[in-house]
Amino acid sequence: MSDEKHAEAQAPKTENAEAGIVADDVSSLDYDNAKLVEMGYVPELRRNFSTLTLLGIGFSLTNSWFGISASLVTGISSGGPIVTVYGIAWIALVNGCVGITLSELASAMPNSGGQYYWAQELAPPEWANFLAYCTGAIGWAGGVFTCASTALAISSGLMGMIQINNPTLVIERWMVWVTYQIFNFIAFLFNCYGRILPTVGSVFMYISLCSFTVITITVLAKSKTKQSARFVFADFRNETGWASGGMAFIMGLINPNWSFSCLDSATHLAEEVLNPERVIPIAIMGTIAIGFITAFSYSIAMFFSMDDLPAMVNTPTLVPILELYRQAVGSVAGATGLEFLICLTGLGCQIACQTWQARLCWSFARDRGLPGSRYWSQVNKTMGIPFKAHCMSSILVAILGTLYIGSVTAFNSMCTACIVLLYISYSIPVICLLMKGRNNIKHGPFWLGKFGYFANIVTLAWSLFTLIMYSFPYVMPVKPDNMNYVSAVYFVVFALTLGYWHFRGKRTFRTKDERGAVDVRALAKQQSIAQ
Repeated sequence: MSDEKHAEAQAPKTENAEAGIVADDVSSLDYDNAKLVEMGYVPELRRNFSTLTLLGIGFSLTNSWFGISASLVTGISSGGPIVTVYGIAWIALVNGCVGITLSELASAMPNSGGQYYWAQELAPPEWANFLAYCTGAIGWAGGVFTCASTALAISSGLMGMIQINNPTLVIERWMVWVTYQIFNFIAFLFNCYGRILPTVGSVFMYISLCSFTVITITVLAKSKTKQSARFVFADFRNETGWASGGMAFIMGLINPNWSFSCLDSATHLAEEVLNPERVIPIAIMGTIAIGFITAFSYSIAMFFSMDDLPAMVNTPTLVPILELYRQAVGSVAGATGLEFLICLTGLGCQIACQTWQARLCWSFARDRGLPGSRYWSQVNKTMGIPFKAHCMSSILVAILGTLYIGSVTAFNSMCTACIVLLYISYSIPVICLLMKGRNNIKHGPFWLGKFGYFANIVTLAWSLFTLIMYSFPYVMPVKPDNMNYVSAVYFVVFALTLGYWHFRGKRTFRTKDERGAVDVRALAKQQSIAQ
């Protein structure tokens, strides 16, 4: 069904007892909004995203080749280039299963709440509210941490460009912090104009793909020294201090795993796109496919073009990939130009990240999942966005930036936590789905049957694996300045989540029964916005 025909489709004229509405009351709405009403929500956001622009937001956020670029050399000590090269292939396969899992659920139940809405729908009644609340809180925490880690990657790149053009400059943490806040604020401003977000998403997707092409071709063509195929595809080097090569390999997987995170971003724009049950799976699976192609080819090209590895590791710019560019093109100006493309791509990633986390915050507040939910759940009619939720999330990201000044190690642990917290938020509704029975829910257009079941199992297995293995120290022997503090991050997130639930959330969080009846007159007031 085309978007135009879909927008004109009307809800079937039958009474929905569970929703407490008669379809005639919403017959003037398009089918997407009628379905949202049946879920118990009033449409408040314009459906101004298309398949391409939603893919743009999804890919701009995940942007796997950008993530690999930000951490390309870091993984060399954890096994060498083969950890990144084969790690990308492995993570792409695993996250392909994660993407299938998310796509099936989004196709069956398209809602901006995403994971926590699915958990509430699928969980046993006595556990539905608690599991939905935990899923929403953990997922939002993962979103905020991801946004902070992205801002750091871009700000580090900018400071690297400044240093390479001013060799006497010694980069201090406060300098990175200042640029972190600048990029966070710029992304905040972009997200204040809801009408331009679809265009921004698609433009930055093209910028990312063009930057990838220009950098890959330029570095390959200009680099005078080429590493051997053995160095790229066969050499394994363990400099982590772990006696086990397997542990070193696992630690090296963290970087490519970070580069393929945030696959749920498109699901939280379900109320801003026509025909979400078909479009969201395309955006998710398209993001994974493009991400694998770009990240895999980019990493291979960069590893072949490496020259002086010690100089890259010890570069005063603190950005190894920038030193690689300088060695390849033979000039500071050329390296600066290529790094500028990385930062521009990263800005698109940061903008998309704020779009995603603002929807996470807004949808969760809409069901009274946060302190002050009545403020964060409001949609600014002029801007066409959940402005207050956007402000609050962006301020939290700004505050988290101060952690970098105190401890780089602690900040890096938070970045690791964003990977696992998101996996946990995916796993809770999957467990509920399997307990309920995959064939006991109404399937959406995207449903893969037995292969979908296999994807569910892989998602759960990998989530458990990362929760355990990514908590081990990155290197041995362990010291305060190289310790993996991700367990402490989990403790803080889980303590805050369970504490708020115990003292307030279990009384205020909106139940499935409360969503059962939408005030149709309130719905009518929102028609002009939703359409």
